[in-house]
Amino acid sequence: MKGNLSLSNGQSFSGSWKGSLKDVQGEIVFYTGMTGYEEVLTDPSYHGQIIVFSYPLMGQYGIQTAHLESTKIQVAGIVTAEVYDGELEKGISLADFAFQQGVPLMTGVDTRSLIQVIREDGTMQAVMSLEGKPLPAWEPIKTFLVPSVTASSIETVGNGSLHIGLIDFGYKKSILQALLDRGCKVTIFPYTTSTADLDSYGIDALLFSNGPGDPFSLESFAPVYRDWAERYPSLGICLGHQLLALAFGAETTKLPFGHRGANHPVRNAKTGRVSMSSQNHSYVVELTDLPKTLGILYQNVNDLSIEGLYHHQLPIMTVQFHPEASPGPAEHHEVFETFFSLIQTEKKVSLNA
Repeated sequence: MKGNLSLSNGQSFSGSWKGSLKDVQGEIVFYTGMTGYEEVLTDPSYHGQIIVFSYPLMGQYGIQTAHLESTKIQVAGIVTAEVYDGELEKGISLADFAFQQGVPLMTGVDTRSLIQVIREDGTMQAVMSLEGKPLPAWEPIKTFLVPSVTASSIETVGNGSLHIGLIDFGYKKSILQALLDRGCKVTIFPYTTSTADLDSYGIDALLFSNGPGDPFSLESFAPVYRDWAERYPSLGICLGHQLLALAFGAETTKLPFGHRGANHPVRNAKTGRVSMSSQNHSYVVELTDLPKTLGILYQNVNDLSIEGLYHHQLPIMTVQFHPEASPGPAEHHEVFETFFSLIQTEKKVSLNA
């Protein structure tokens, strides 16, 4: 069965169709990691996007539920050069997983040429459809995607002595697990939680999670999030990093084709150390007119974009990359340790005040 991938710039690509028999539209993006397809497909930050994998062969080790970042595939569609269809030691195949989840998958696509188009023209809308069917009408672009992936209610997990409030914009399971593995009690709050409800849980600190879409779509919440961050030690990851930056007066902008992969070099502005990071984002905090209250903590080696911030007076830090490293290199677990140090320092200050 053949399929077509039609881009909004008028170009199209063909391939074999292996997933759900439905047309889908979404922003087309590419991921450069050699592994990690299970985590990528189920990462809520990719919600509604069509993902192109740059590595030629995907599905080599099947799908295991232990590696999933949420309960379902979050991407709208999957595009690969080749999908492994041999024997697996455990789990199910990538093609079967896509079919069970109702997600179309195209393979046999010239992904090198496709990714070159995206690099030259930027991310754009695309439609995946079966060959021979008329191209469906283009739908309006959706940029406010967080309501589709946030928690529906407040939930507490773990029983550690340090109580972290996880503000959910579409958090990855591995971020929650990173906190639990470090002995934390975690309460997950929908992004629309009231301040009164948040304060009633007796939390020690906040983690603003990753999530999909344009951070500016949440601009109306900026005063609330600033109030929270001014009263609780706070860590922002990916979208959470962008939202905290907006809350304190910074601006965000969209990159031409984003950063998505497990090999993005970032430089610690304080130590000068360069390390590899796992990333998935379209938007960045602008370098120009950065508020004086914020300092640059990390910077991208390739394009010099901001990869992390800290507040000069408050116990607030943010990172654009994913320190939980799922998938990707585990070189930034120190981010959690630094965050915990901020919390303990703030506790000492509060006790001596």
